[in-house]
Amino acid sequence: MSSFLYFILPALGGYTLTSLYLLKNPHILHRKKRTAFYCTHISHRGGKSAVEQGTEMLELDCHLTNDGHVVVSHDENLRRQTGHDVTVSSLNLQDLPLYKERLEVTFYSGRFSSGADRRFALLEDVFRKFPEIPVSIEVKENNHQLIEKNDSMPYSFTMSRGLVLLLLYYSGLLPFVPLGESLLQFYLIRIFNRSDCRSVCRCIVTMRKSLFKHLAARGIQVHLFVCNKDEDIKAAFELGATGVMSDYPSLLSSYLSRNRMQD
Repeated sequence: MSSFLYFILPALGGYTLTSLYLLKNPHILHRKKRTAFYCTHISHRGGKSAVEQGTEMLELDCHLTNDGHVVVSHDENLRRQTGHDVTVSSLNLQDLPLYKERLEVTFYSGRFSSGADRRFALLEDVFRKFPEIPVSIEVKENNHQLIEKNDSMPYSFTMSRGLVLLLLYYSGLLPFVPLGESLLQFYLIRIFNRSDCRSVCRCIVTMRKSLFKHLAARGIQVHLFVCNKDEDIKAAFELGATGVMSDYPSLLSSYLSRNRMQD
């Protein structure tokens, strides 16, 4: 037993020291990713008003219609948005119902939105409308056909890949492993705590600043959401986020403007 420990302890010590060194210096093993965009200001479910507020990225949820069109919709079931208990995937594009005339804003109780055009937008129309703005597309369902329609784009960690990332990080293997993802988008932990989502918090105990710094050094952007208060935005950047996602683009713009002036 003593002879086993004689060999294993120095090996573990050498592995730990090497892993820590490479965690801080990932350029030794990995070429830094160079995406065509770098975004600090990300608008959750963003639209035209977000662009007018100076956002650098729009985050949208998408679903696939029965006839293969990619539409922008947060929900697969359209009852909340239209009053009709139908799903996007069960209907052809031309059969999708219109949005309600007044739709309650989910993150702002008692506030409603309305507009003249109540049709669901196609993702390709968003690209045409905002050709210079990067768009983060969240595929709400495990829909491989929808994913394949966007497979040439930089992609983010899925939930399962995020768990793998954590396992690699806490085992010390992360500095040695290549990563295909270009983005990590995740909830700010203090927001989970505020919502009392204990089970989720235990799973992500979690995202450490050293992990975020390592990813950023490898060119992987880290976006934390949904930050709707100044203190949450500040906490996200202090934790090592390279970008912040908010429901309130004007609030985020104001925070960034104030802090850039202070810098």
